[in-house]
Amino acid sequence: MQFTDEWLVPTMEKVLPAAAIESLRQEVASEPQSLWTTVVARRLVSDDDILRAAAARFRLPVADLNQLDLAVRDMVPEPLVRRYNILPLRITDSLLEIATANPFDIDAEKDLAFATGREVRTYLCSPNKIRNKLEEIYRGGQSQVVAQLLGNMDDGLRVTQLHDNESGIEDLSASADEASQRPVVRLVDLMLSDGILSRASDIHIEPGEAGVAVRYRIDGVLRQVMNIPRSAGAPLISRIKIMSGLDIADRLRPQDGRARVSVNGSPVDLRVSTLPASLGEKVVIRILNAKATVLTLVSLGMSVEERAVMEALLNNKEGIILVTGPTGSGKTTTLYSMLRMVQSEGVNIVTVEDPVEYRLGKGIVQVQVHEKAGLTFASALRSILRQDPDVVLLGEIRDKETAQIAVQASLTGHLVLSTLHTNDAPNAVTRLVDMGIESYKLASALRGIIAQRLMRKLCTTCRAVNDQPPPDRIKRFIPEGTVIYRPLGCPDCSMTGYRGRFSVVEVLTMNIELERLIGGGATAEKIAECARSNGMLSLFESGLIHVLAGDTGVEELLRVVDVPMADSTTSNRLSVTAAPTRPSDATPAVSSPTTRKTPHPLSTLPPTGVSGRRPAIDLSSAFELLDVEEDAVAAELNRRVVSRGSTVLLVDDEDTLRRVMKDLLVRDGFDVVEARTGAEALDQTDRHAPDIIVLDLNLPGMDGYAVLSELRSRPVTKGIPVIVLTAKGDEDNEVRVFELGADDFLTKPFRAKALTKRLEVLLARKKA
Repeated sequence: MQFTDEWLVPTMEKVLPAAAIESLRQEVASEPQSLWTTVVARRLVSDDDILRAAAARFRLPVADLNQLDLAVRDMVPEPLVRRYNILPLRITDSLLEIATANPFDIDAEKDLAFATGREVRTYLCSPNKIRNKLEEIYRGGQSQVVAQLLGNMDDGLRVTQLHDNESGIEDLSASADEASQRPVVRLVDLMLSDGILSRASDIHIEPGEAGVAVRYRIDGVLRQVMNIPRSAGAPLISRIKIMSGLDIADRLRPQDGRARVSVNGSPVDLRVSTLPASLGEKVVIRILNAKATVLTLVSLGMSVEERAVMEALLNNKEGIILVTGPTGSGKTTTLYSMLRMVQSEGVNIVTVEDPVEYRLGKGIVQVQVHEKAGLTFASALRSILRQDPDVVLLGEIRDKETAQIAVQASLTGHLVLSTLHTNDAPNAVTRLVDMGIESYKLASALRGIIAQRLMRKLCTTCRAVNDQPPPDRIKRFIPEGTVIYRPLGCPDCSMTGYRGRFSVVEVLTMNIELERLIGGGATAEKIAECARSNGMLSLFESGLIHVLAGDTGVEELLRVVDVPMADSTTSNRLSVTAAPTRPSDATPAVSSPTTRKTPHPLSTLPPTGVSGRRPAIDLSSAFELLDVEEDAVAAELNRRVVSRGSTVLLVDDEDTLRRVMKDLLVRDGFDVVEARTGAEALDQTDRHAPDIIVLDLNLPGMDGYAVLSELRSRPVTKGIPVIVLTAKGDEDNEVRVFELGADDFLTKPFRAKALTKRLEVLLARKKA
């Protein structure tokens, strides 16, 4: 078995008997070890003796660690330093000086030269001294780590905790002292204030192998904003648990709590949820900013027709109105907006919620569910019905008992508003029947069902006309010549291209025919068919109208809702449906399905045959045969301009290496987007829709294999070319990435021109 530093053996024979070296070789035969480290640990030879012998034999200078320049640590990637166990000493415009215990490591020299763009000069040093100095430079105390994170943050914001009468946080465990240190408190305060001012609806704190990731959910999409060292993550989470009155000593059970803070004098409610995970506790903070939420249907972005239908539903004096959709689709906000419309001095309104998200103020009594005390949705609803209410809001119908009481209340003269978790409006009927509600009672009680989703709104400052043809699966729904827009990115929208959200809704209103179908136990498909024949627009149709009006882009529509199966129903309905009147504060519509009389693209093709395939079309007359010489010139010109305007996503966790690659590609005419982690790579792919991706495999959290697999599993991203760039150049690894769907494979270090040429070839192939 060879030592990891086998080059040192001839030198060691000068200071240690050969028999002793062979004896050590036999002892470490099970696992390769360093000869230098082993002999020093066993005190057979000192570090200084080995240094003198190696320096004399190879004529290498010995490193003086006292001359180390601390500024160099920010210019050499830490992962690279730790991988090769080297210590950067000094750096100039053309030279990098390092201390190393292995001056013959060619891979280390090549990677460092590529990452820094400088010639590497080596000095000899013992591995133990290098390791100790690295810990001293790159690892400070916990307070120092947090203080370093806060160094460049704005300190002008102030967060103050607002205590309720029953805080219940006096008896805390000993780790509360650690969580109350000033740097940790400042980090939590700045994280909360930054999240609130960034319009985040949630803050996710997720422990991982590479540290604790902090992500904001802005406009429905998660965005990573910082990565905290694991040593600072536990006190950070403990501080949040203290603020929300949770047990910081209990890390094995999920907990839920609440907190109230004041950011620059404005009170904000927080809902805190913890979940034990394999690498620590995950914490999600829901931000409930009442001042930033306008509870009106206009603020939700609904069209005049949609608002009119919902106002007509609220004119009912009894019955059930349901709002359905997944978590985070704005159901509670819609219900609150509806309550605002019926709120008046002569109306008794009572709500039962878990939790009470916003305090609605005068004239509305809000009841918080407390299951441990026996106050459930069902028991609270029974008591409320004795309080002579006119309107009852149920936060959610979760079980058969609550559903039965709600139906009974609606049949005895009360208007009941509630939410339900279903994919669309017709399936809400079958869901209630599955719970055990008799279909004939449900048919009499229902007044309407609203299915809802939230879509991101294009930033009006930077949106641009989309000059690319729409995807094939949606092309048939967009009239020819319609101007649609795409996100671009500017400082106003944090370079995402989107700012704000609006609702797309599917509103099912009851009539005699639907009541007869539901009472007879019809399927969701039959109910949907009947509702559409009476004018109900699907979620896709509602979203498509916003796309045609310029409110959002095609990519956002495909992200939020599903495209209907290939039939003519949707396209025909849209061609005769009047475009909704837009809110006064929205961008003027540029096109709508009713204002354009252009024929549908599919209608111009010949009819299909028996097999379902369209007959081949002879296009030979549309082309002329070009000269071979002219064709070659055109091909060369195409290769030269293929990079212009093409977007490349660089995914690599080494900042310096990524910066060098970006400068190279920008110089060659590419637009470059960057990502440090696998999760960030997927997020950037969804935001910017890059033309090609350069992907490293060794990434923190989600590695490159998982990112590649995820890209190839999504219909929207499976066609994006991916070049895998990695230091793992073995054959097995290359075969594996090609099996996962990679288009090309490059090993580090690589030649700049080779990378550019491979990008051009793949892009040309994609466009062809």
